Amino acid sequence: DRFRIVFEDDSLIVVDKPAGVLSVPHPSRRDEPSVLDTLGEDYAARTRSSPLVVHRIDRDTSGLVVFARTPRAMRAMKEQFVRREPERVYLAILTGVPKPAMGTWADEFIWNARDRHLEPARPGAHDVLEAVAHYAVRERLRRAALVEVHLVTGRRNQVRAQAALHGHPLVGERQYAGEGPAPLPFERQALHAHRLAFDHPLSGDRIAFESPLPQDLQQLLERLRR
Repeated sequence: DRFRIVFEDDSLIVVDKPAGVLSVPHPSRRDEPSVLDTLGEDYAARTRSSPLVVHRIDRDTSGLVVFARTPRAMRAMKEQFVRREPERVYLAILTGVPKPAMGTWADEFIWNARDRHLEPARPGAHDVLEAVAHYAVRERLRRAALVEVHLVTGRRNQVRAQAALHGHPLVGERQYAGEGPAPLPFERQALHAHRLAFDHPLSGDRIAFESPLPQDLQQLLERLRR
């Protein structure tokens, strides 16, 4: 009931995760179940093996995430992500409307391990993380915009941090407020992992998956249109 499996074979499991569910266990939420825990219980009972982490999305972000079923598949998938080959497309509802309507965000951050968030890198900073994404406004709303974001890099919290840095925090954003307008209120950050495409680690064939906007984000759009 916590998520939907959209693809499964001997190498991979692709899951459509709802908001409010962890992708993998979190040290500060040890009593909270995750997709990995639930899959692990099921596969341990049926196959005597446990799924392996390839990547993850935030607890309050909905959408597609992939797990590996074998160490070989995990290594192959992780190598693709290192080479930036998978296609990762997010749908985000931003406060305000970005200008221009299409463009590229290219920024440098550091990961603040104590507070567990990205922060802009200062000159001379060490362990700088490059963050690059292409964006396009899909729909202009009265005080917001539905925006499609194509990740080039895949930093933790990247879309949330870059949208805020460029003056358009996600609707519902709590951690990355930025210096622009205050985020419009919502129960979670309005972010959805919409499309995921990659080469199958065994066959090499390109496979792609899409997840439609969940009901809560559709309802948010309807309210913003009015």
